[in-house]
Amino acid sequence: MAESPRPSLVRRTLSSISWNFMANMVQLVMGFTRTTLLARMLPVEIFGVYSMAHSWVTLSSMLPNFGMGGAFIHRAPETEDEEHTARTHFTLQMLFTAIWTILMAAGSWIFAESDLQTALLALTAYFAVMQFVHTPRLILARRVEHRRLALIGVVDTTLSTAAALALAMRGETLWALLASNIVAFSVNVLFLYVWRPIWRPRFNWSPQTMRYFLGYGVRNVMSDALLRALDRFDDLWTGLFLGETPLGYYSRAYAFATYPRQLLAVPVNLVTGGAYAELKGDRKRLSQAFVRVNGLLTWTGFLLAGGLWLVSPEFVRIVLGEKWLPMLQAFRLMLVYTLFDPIKITISSLFMAMGEPGKNLQIRGIQLMVLVAGLFLLGPAFGIAGVALAVDVMLVVGIVLFLRRARTHVDFSWSKLFVGPVISLVFGLFAGIFAGRIPIVTGSDWASAGAKLAAFSVIYVATLVLLQRKDFESMAAFVRTRYAVIRQGKGPSSAVRS
Repeated sequence: MAESPRPSLVRRTLSSISWNFMANMVQLVMGFTRTTLLARMLPVEIFGVYSMAHSWVTLSSMLPNFGMGGAFIHRAPETEDEEHTARTHFTLQMLFTAIWTILMAAGSWIFAESDLQTALLALTAYFAVMQFVHTPRLILARRVEHRRLALIGVVDTTLSTAAALALAMRGETLWALLASNIVAFSVNVLFLYVWRPIWRPRFNWSPQTMRYFLGYGVRNVMSDALLRALDRFDDLWTGLFLGETPLGYYSRAYAFATYPRQLLAVPVNLVTGGAYAELKGDRKRLSQAFVRVNGLLTWTGFLLAGGLWLVSPEFVRIVLGEKWLPMLQAFRLMLVYTLFDPIKITISSLFMAMGEPGKNLQIRGIQLMVLVAGLFLLGPAFGIAGVALAVDVMLVVGIVLFLRRARTHVDFSWSKLFVGPVISLVFGLFAGIFAGRIPIVTGSDWASAGAKLAAFSVIYVATLVLLQRKDFESMAAFVRTRYAVIRQGKGPSSAVRS
């Protein structure tokens, strides 16, 4: 039976963002609760062991991925037939995954011991199964249909939180952290292959399509490897040169500092790759989409980062407890991630959608050199705070380079993206610091945090609206118009399972 035409890109994009936003709200609350309670219940060093194992597995998993995910989403003559493309991708994925799993298992047995060995073997099994579900996830991302993926995220987070906390209360330490991975692959297999399956696994040996995947992957795999190195090299360096306990502090500082971006940045960035790909060749519409997405991420990122920076001492004492205070300085420095990392991700998605992964490779290569130099210069002298500072410098350098290269495909104004949010952030921080020193609130962490947040939020939003009123009005009009189209049911319905 012929497949009904899909809804317009606008409807699919806004629908996907809505589903991802609602799912991420649930995941944010559940994940934050799990992370907070586990931080209170488990020893600091066990987080260091888990982070070390996760970093090794993540870095090495570039082999089974081999940069082929971007080739699947990228529109090209070789990938027009979705079923044929999916079968070929699955075949290559399973071949590479089998090789990687054998190598990782052997390396874990030979070179690791005790808890680290257990964590490496368990995470290797987890990543191998997640490669098995990678193809149907890519199918949904290519279609810009994220309802099923949002549902998976909610169920996964809910069940993994229950499992992890139950194990922690029974006295388990490492397995309480590994429980989330066990639940994750179980939920993905159930919702992608068992319940109303998105796609049936089949093999297909197509030399022409394989050459396309491998050719694209060769150009992209180094970029992926560099991205993984940028994300994980700081963890590995901290574990190797500073030890498991400092890595435990650093890993939680990073985890809590990056929670705010999940509020809006994650659901938006899950959709932008497919949307950018469909707008390829239409510079005006692509530029509009780019400016609106990154403008929204900048406004919210500066708001969330500034507020959390102000209340970070109270946050650590109230939420995590006194034993986590050594991470405070690194935690504050890591909030730069909240400011800029979502923008970096969406620009990277733009290059992938345009079929130019080489630009990501060049920029990430420069970033990695900056990171390595920064770690060895700042880490030994300042500990995990120096590691966080090195990561910040690396990220800012990358943002500047990414935005300069993005001008090849889109038109935007640097001042409209950053001047308003920066000025609003400065005014808001001054207001928050002043509010936190009012005598009536200084005796209570709760009162101090509330006063700081209230003052900062009011001044930040008021200043930003005053400086960028036209941009707010344009964004609001765009959202109202697009959602009105969806509410009225305009556009074809879809028979595609999502």
